[in-house]
Amino acid sequence: MAKWVRDRYGGLTLPQRMAAVPISLGSHTLVAAPTGSGKTLAAFLPIISGLLRMHEDGKLGDSVYALYVSPLRALNNDVNKNLVAPLEEIGTIYGEMPIRVAVRTGDTPQSQRAKMLRHPPHILITTPETLSIALVAPKFGQLLSTVRWVVVDEIHELSGSKRGTHLSLSLERLEERARGFVRIGLSATVHPLDEVARFLTGYGDDGSERGCTVVDARFVKRTELRVRSPVDDPVHAPAEEVSSRMYSMLKSIIRRHRTTLIFTNTRSGAERVLYHLSKLGAADAEELATHHGSLSRDVRKDVEDRLKVGGLRAVVTSTSLELGIDIGSIDVVVQIGSPKSVSRLLQRVGRSGHSLERASRGILIAMDRDDIVEDAVMAAEALRGHLDRVHIPRRALDVLAQHLVGMSIERRWKVEDAYRVVRRSYPYRNLSIEELRDVLRYLGGGYEGLEGRKVYSKIWYDDEEGVFGRKRSIRPIYYGNVGTIPDEASITVRTKDGKWVGNLEEEFAERLSPGDVFVLGGRTFRFLKLRGATATVERAEGERPTVPSWFSELLPLSFDTAEAVGDFREEAFRRVAEGRGMISWLMEEYPVDRAAARAIASYFEAMDGFLRLLGVAERPSRRTVLVERYVSKEGKLYMIFHAMFGRRVNDALSRAYAYVASRRLGSNVLVIPGDSGFAVVLPRRAAGGAEWLPGALGPEDLRDTLIEAVKHTEMATMRFRHCATRSLMILRSYRGRETSISRRQANSQVLRRLAERIEGFPVLRETYREILEDVMDVENAESVLRDLRSGERKLVLMPEYDVPSPFSHGLIVSGYEDVVLMEDRKKLLEALHDSVMRKLEEAGLSSAHRESRAR
Repeated sequence: MAKWVRDRYGGLTLPQRMAAVPISLGSHTLVAAPTGSGKTLAAFLPIISGLLRMHEDGKLGDSVYALYVSPLRALNNDVNKNLVAPLEEIGTIYGEMPIRVAVRTGDTPQSQRAKMLRHPPHILITTPETLSIALVAPKFGQLLSTVRWVVVDEIHELSGSKRGTHLSLSLERLEERARGFVRIGLSATVHPLDEVARFLTGYGDDGSERGCTVVDARFVKRTELRVRSPVDDPVHAPAEEVSSRMYSMLKSIIRRHRTTLIFTNTRSGAERVLYHLSKLGAADAEELATHHGSLSRDVRKDVEDRLKVGGLRAVVTSTSLELGIDIGSIDVVVQIGSPKSVSRLLQRVGRSGHSLERASRGILIAMDRDDIVEDAVMAAEALRGHLDRVHIPRRALDVLAQHLVGMSIERRWKVEDAYRVVRRSYPYRNLSIEELRDVLRYLGGGYEGLEGRKVYSKIWYDDEEGVFGRKRSIRPIYYGNVGTIPDEASITVRTKDGKWVGNLEEEFAERLSPGDVFVLGGRTFRFLKLRGATATVERAEGERPTVPSWFSELLPLSFDTAEAVGDFREEAFRRVAEGRGMISWLMEEYPVDRAAARAIASYFEAMDGFLRLLGVAERPSRRTVLVERYVSKEGKLYMIFHAMFGRRVNDALSRAYAYVASRRLGSNVLVIPGDSGFAVVLPRRAAGGAEWLPGALGPEDLRDTLIEAVKHTEMATMRFRHCATRSLMILRSYRGRETSISRRQANSQVLRRLAERIEGFPVLRETYREILEDVMDVENAESVLRDLRSGERKLVLMPEYDVPSPFSHGLIVSGYEDVVLMEDRKKLLEALHDSVMRKLEEAGLSSAHRESRAR
């Protein structure tokens, strides 16, 4: 085996050398190493070696000994190809290939599944969903009792979602029949390592940690990052000039490299960039392509194959090429706009330089001042080795319900035994037995009124004896409804008289409340109600939208990166106050070009001048939250919280503050959440100076306030449907037929009204938990409020003024951007900036700004 490795690969990479011993000795192992460092082989070399020893000893039977689980079917197919080739070479040594490998996913034909029963693969490559089905398969499930190794790839992607929670429970169920198998986790960007290691390994029956060897080789590969701005002055440069220079930059990058991978943050952005590059002649048309989730599998596969063989000069993508699909050798990665987290930046840039000897090269092109600041900080944090913490969902009751049904199919269970198995899973380590019993009671038909709505029991459950088991008809229902990924739906928009207006993404519709005004097809409409897949609206001619543009794909700035930007703000303002050279400091300490440095310097100098104009001594930072009070020409009072906490935290805080304000004022309140702050917009006459608002919310009130704030929103309706579907309360498939999304939407609205009347109903509890903890970030929001109360952070109320501060311009304009074109949005930003500069000039406060820009 060692000779074969030397002959084929020339030796082991550092991650492979570090992982070989602990895996061979039977230690659970988490391997964190960059793309192209041989992570997958690091896991499989000890496994193949162990299987060969079993073959030589005559102990390699017809059973499954190793599982490889990843979130992507395409990645599974890649791993299969990459394993078969070396195994065939090994087979020449033995005269046959002794180790069998097979892929089993939802796409696997029945004929191949039957073949696996006759000749089981020794290494099975699968997905979390297929594994959970395999566990209850009468014959194939028995073949899993011999599993010795389980490899979980892209564990950072899985652990941060309910798919990972789902997998975690499957592994504990597998532990019941294949005691003591070795767990191996793989990731290029994951933090914190100790928490992800606990997610991988879980706990013993006695509650003790199982222990894990962590192989941290994340930074063995050199990374080169550069932040570039197309123009020196993003505020005054015409939109056409900014766009033209950006595409010229891209063309130059593509021409200088063999293969360029370009990331945008939305699918529509990817299509737009590809169109302009084609029009510009950046490369021959057949050498340019796009890749994103809205394209068919065949189209995506064609792009991947052409990338692998070097047939493309540039590919533009959104998120679909982030993970470890084999796309061959990429020379450079370009990120347009902020990637919103350090981990995502490194994951994307890590797609270039597909070997340890070659550096991963990334160029970040920022189009506005906020993006330039974010990119500069993220690039510096990445080069320092600072990563964002992964958020792992906890105690998801809908996923638990699905697994309890699966467990019931396996055998009859005592509640205490099932509780023991479930609590071994890291996401359920703090689950109470009362919560488990509530879910069993729901599954067993213990809540009145559900059968009248055709929600029937999925298990039999005896609460007094504390036992449960399967119902005869449940197996096909379980097979057809396993999984955690919600279905995408499109909402039809019609007026009250039934006239068709257009369609909305469901993720946008979930943000709407009755009375909200939004734009569709260039016209404004007032949202009235949602029934099934149809939204009813009325024209709202001349009214401004109360819901800013929001895209389901738009990525939120992470809390950790936001705090790093907050620290950057503090240091930058200190340098402005001391009159030290901002531009030289930025270019020495951050990987930015001169244009980006000049844009950042002018941005902070303008904000500093504005605060001096108002007599505000403090500056916004991680530790100081300024609350700006801007009175618009229409008489609206914008309470703008300069809260550098990321969108998920600010979404929670803004909704809670708005709910408190609406209750006090007796009217709807507009909120504009952003990554670097949020605005609560109040009627000036009713609110007065609103000095009461910042102190109207405490950490102990936040969760209850948020639940009340979202209770009657479309977000709660949509999330309830998702949770109800995962809980098998609403079925995606029944008797072999797919149910329509519109039927499921209608059913979920009826069931939710019923659930609201049942105290402590677990599916509804999970809905609110998901919204508060997974969609928003209520824990860090509570932490911020505690820090404000204790003095760890400071809240400063600014005087009212009729011009908004430079740091608030992007937030304010985002509230209008639905009704203005990009060019008009640019003009609005420019007008706001110029109004500030005129005020500073009138007060004699702009000279330092001009002198600095000249340096």
